Amino acid sequence: MSERFFIEHPSATEEVTFDEAESQHLAKVMRANVGDMVVGFDGKGTEFQIELTSVGKKKVVGTVRSQEEVSREASRRLTLAVALPKGDRQRWLVEKCVELGVARLVPLLTKRGVAQPVEKAIDRLRRAVIEASKQCERNHLMQVGQGQSLEEVLASRPAASFLLHPSGEAIHHDAIVPASEVLAIIGPEGGFTDEEVAEAAQHGCQVVSLGPRILRVETAALAMATLATAVPGP
Repeated sequence: MSERFFIEHPSATEEVTFDEAESQHLAKVMRANVGDMVVGFDGKGTEFQIELTSVGKKKVVGTVRSQEEVSREASRRLTLAVALPKGDRQRWLVEKCVELGVARLVPLLTKRGVAQPVEKAIDRLRRAVIEASKQCERNHLMQVGQGQSLEEVLASRPAASFLLHPSGEAIHHDAIVPASEVLAIIGPEGGFTDEEVAEAAQHGCQVVSLGPRILRVETAALAMATLATAVPGP
């Protein structure tokens, strides 16, 4: 069976019980049978080879036959603080960030933001992280934090921090290469206010541009993710 399955709370013993959503997928979609071998992962770096011992419509149980630490993480830790777009574009953004190896996504609260990161929406995005991790064979779950203001994001910024804005200087690989941790801050469709740009600069954040064209929120986020994760880390 080629699909992967998430195990949120691995047992201290060899027995594993899949949650209801994963159990239903195994039983109803995959038509799993007792004796089938499946791959599980815990979101913290461990991958399991599991033999199914009981298959019910809402509960599937298996026995761990082997396990190993398998990391497919980028060599540089990237946090994206993003003013989330509206609707289905949120989920699409999260899926692609997972695939590109982003370590953490922080919903950014700005003066011109259009989508409010309420708890229900955050929970949906965290589920999207799991589904994307299953597909791209990533074993560490990307973190999706609670909404934060620009001030809160800047208070804990790493040395290599960038705010994307059309007025900034073109970003260069040289600014990213030495860094083991990077923060990229991306504003809403209406853009950052002048006060927000000034606040970031006052905190030592570099104001940079990805080119002369106006990009969608998700385009800017993925372009920055590609730059930061594709260049080998120190």
